[in-house]
Amino acid sequence: MSVTTRVLTGDALAAALDDVARLRISVFHDFPYLYDGDADYERDYLRAYQSPGAVVVAALDGDRIVGAATGAPMSDHAADFAAAFADRPEPLQRIFYCAESVLLPQYRGHGIGHAFFDAREAHARGLGLRYSAFCSVIRPQDHPARPQGYRPLDGFWRKRGYQPLPDVVAQFAWKDLGEAEETEKRLQFWMREL
Repeated sequence: MSVTTRVLTGDALAAALDDVARLRISVFHDFPYLYDGDADYERDYLRAYQSPGAVVVAALDGDRIVGAATGAPMSDHAADFAAAFADRPEPLQRIFYCAESVLLPQYRGHGIGHAFFDAREAHARGLGLRYSAFCSVIRPQDHPARPQGYRPLDGFWRKRGYQPLPDVVAQFAWKDLGEAEETEKRLQFWMREL
């Protein structure tokens, strides 16, 4: 498998956002996200990645984007996540937010997830930020859509030095598969020092 990764910023990042939207809709369809995505939601959500500190790390099979990881300074997302960090000592202005990593299933298990984190963490250091954080959706163990044998990525994240932040839980709304309306979901934050 010959997949390469490329860091995209500025105009190159903007040109890749339609591919990021396509991948988000496809990959986040599966558990634990169960995201019933649409182009309008994606356009609104991806506006945060038009900031000067934003990055997309694209996984390419030839010229085709088969995966992407996004990130931006947490201050670009302050309205969404400030309440979750209200009792934390780390200022939002020192945190880089690793938003999503989406990769088509046939490309998984080849180290691309590590490349995604490596590139975003390097980008964050280049911006002078001190912490890297992301959040994972919280679903109950007995959720009816949980596949048999499902394993969360907690072990992978811990090996990279991330730890869940006690009581740092955000609320974010999207429409689940089979739902008529968006509903709030709980998201657990994880963080590490860079």
